[in-house]
Amino acid sequence: MIVEKNVIACELHDYVEVACMYGYQLKLTLKDGQLLEGKAVDIVQSADQREMLVIDSGEQQHIDLMALSKMQVLTPNAKFVEVVF
Repeated sequence: MIVEKNVIACELHDYVEVACMYGYQLKLTLKDGQLLEGKAVDIVQSADQREMLVIDSGEQQHIDLMALSKMQVLTPNAKFVEVVF
């Protein structure tokens, strides 16, 4: 089995994809303690091949998936409530 550095586990990636698919409003806790809120928009690759979550909080922000510590869904009746990375 090959394990790549700088890639989150598949099951965690699935939660991020679902959040984008449904446009969930998220509260993100980063590993450095920073808190961000915004609507999940997409997952994109940066020029250096890192996967980035795009959220919209009035302006679009790109968050490295490897920087995520916790993702909380603020949207009512969502498919899930919280994911810890």
